[in-house]
Amino acid sequence: MTHSPQSYYTQPGLMTAPGAFAPCLDGLPAEIPELVRVVQGLLVHVFWAERYGLQLGEDRQAETQLRTLSQKIKRLFELDNRPLAVARPLERKLVGNCRDFTLLLVALLQHQGLPARARAGFGAYFLPNHYEDHWVAEYWNAAQGRWVLVDAQLDAFQRDILKPPFDPLDVPRDQFITGGKAWLMCREEGANPGDFGIFDMHGWAFVRGNVIRDFLALNQIIILPWDDWGGIAHSDEAAVSEGAAWIDTLARLTLAGDEAFAQVRAAYEDDPRLHVPDGWQA
Repeated sequence: MTHSPQSYYTQPGLMTAPGAFAPCLDGLPAEIPELVRVVQGLLVHVFWAERYGLQLGEDRQAETQLRTLSQKIKRLFELDNRPLAVARPLERKLVGNCRDFTLLLVALLQHQGLPARARAGFGAYFLPNHYEDHWVAEYWNAAQGRWVLVDAQLDAFQRDILKPPFDPLDVPRDQFITGGKAWLMCREEGANPGDFGIFDMHGWAFVRGNVIRDFLALNQIIILPWDDWGGIAHSDEAAVSEGAAWIDTLARLTLAGDEAFAQVRAAYEDDPRLHVPDGWQA
């Protein structure tokens, strides 16, 4: 086990390893704003596509099923074989979601040796009085000695519509609520679990799912938002009656900071419920 979290998160994980495409990641900008613009030049969000004027067929929507960085880069080059630093026209961008914007930014930061990881939770800046299912990246700012949240999805078009009251390159902790924080808000602070989710999916089971997703992300396992393993509950009743104390523990570990890094890794390694299942295809 790597003892330093900063060292651990500089290494690519199961989903962020570039494989044979590693040379394609060389020479990209090192500054966060420019690197985020690279990501935005390569991806279009599946739920925002029509607002940009892009109509997506089922074949293009299926690109959201691509799990790994290497699969995504392969498809990007099938759509447009120019270097990754070149922004694609809308119709030749890879279709993804917030998880994919996050995964790509994390991978590019790790390739440059910067500590970075994905976080799963809820954004408070999409709809009034609602916490929207969302993913963001988190990188270590050595100069400031802190982890910084970055929403790589929010390009100028989305910012103009959403008008977030903050810089998406430094998302406040009360604007992005990690899965663990959301769970404890509902369990201990009286928050309504029905306020957390997306579309018609919300409630205890959804919040519990994002505890699992965030905990796995801290262990460099960035699952798809709809993956169904690792303690995911299928009903609100099951979410609070089957292993709820275990979820409490995972939630607190995700909020405990770098001091709990060894415990986060041990809790993952020692619990088969959290391990990649047989037959799960990366």
